[in-house]
Amino acid sequence: MSVGEFTIDPDIRRAQTLPAAVYHDPAYYALQKDRVFARSWQLVTGAERVKAPGHLLPLTLLDGCLDEPVVLTCADDGRLRCLSNVCTHRGTVVVEGEGHAHTLRCRYHGRRFALDGRCTFMPEFEEVEGFPSPADDLRSLPLERWGPLAFAGLDPAMPFDAWIGPVRERVGFLPLDGFVLDPSTSRDYLIRANWALYCDNYLEEFHIPYIHGGSLGDKLDYASYRTELFDFCNLQLGTTRNRDDAFRLPPGHPDEGTLVAAYYWWLFPNLMLNFYPWGLSVNVVQPLAPDRTRVSFLSYVWDERRRGEGAGADLHRVEMEDEEVVEAVQRGVRSRIYHRGRYSPRREVGTHHFHTLLARFMGR
Repeated sequence: MSVGEFTIDPDIRRAQTLPAAVYHDPAYYALQKDRVFARSWQLVTGAERVKAPGHLLPLTLLDGCLDEPVVLTCADDGRLRCLSNVCTHRGTVVVEGEGHAHTLRCRYHGRRFALDGRCTFMPEFEEVEGFPSPADDLRSLPLERWGPLAFAGLDPAMPFDAWIGPVRERVGFLPLDGFVLDPSTSRDYLIRANWALYCDNYLEEFHIPYIHGGSLGDKLDYASYRTELFDFCNLQLGTTRNRDDAFRLPPGHPDEGTLVAAYYWWLFPNLMLNFYPWGLSVNVVQPLAPDRTRVSFLSYVWDERRRGEGAGADLHRVEMEDEEVVEAVQRGVRSRIYHRGRYSPRREVGTHHFHTLLARFMGR
């Protein structure tokens, strides 16, 4: 199947959902790699370990999708950098394991780089004109920090502040620098469905009483549950009737007087930041194939005493409920009969927002 152009009507009352082929056609999936994921901010895990000068940590940016080799370095100036980990001579991966060094050296032909990416030496290149030039340096990728999290991108289409800003303004009262990663409750889930279907399900409110009626649905006040839209992200404000399950909001907070059980943030295209009174659950949606997705759950805790309370108490059960229905949708969108659906103007504004952004980026 070939890629066909499509649009999403900005008026949700008239709009149709994504064409079914977007969820299973390899041509659409290939297009998304270049136009969506290569132009977005992605979570970089492990950055908190790189502290001392000389520390090197090779990583793969969006493993399974972009598969871009990068390396985090800390030079003598103490600055954390994210560099391309591909030698500018013949394309060999330069750093192959975590460690400490004062310089980067490609083992193939001996080309050397400083920890800021500058090419400093190449044997038997004395007669090469104009060497080294900036093209011989390891490319430095944009890298940003926020609390315990680090983000990088190949060529982000939006400034970092425009992307993360609404989140920072709303939950900035939380002591993010005190959030600690808990590996014991962090895990990966492999799902037999397209990555965008997983995001669709996360972003719509509609399914909560049907799919999560005996779990999450009992912890949230569905009647007052709502979604707020921003340029490159949106917020689902999960409210509760139980004061004990809610955040202790500071005076003057925009949600003061509201019993907020959870701040569910989605950031385009594939990141969820779920804030609960006990801390933060990060969901990284990693496409592996048109019909395969890995979702990494990373738990950052700051109040262990509240982990068994409220909307964030049983995330594994909620995930299992979501996986079953998303995998059923994946089977359905391959139907020769189904093509596109419609949106609920009250309960699917987040999904419509996601589809609008996706169509825009894929159409460029």
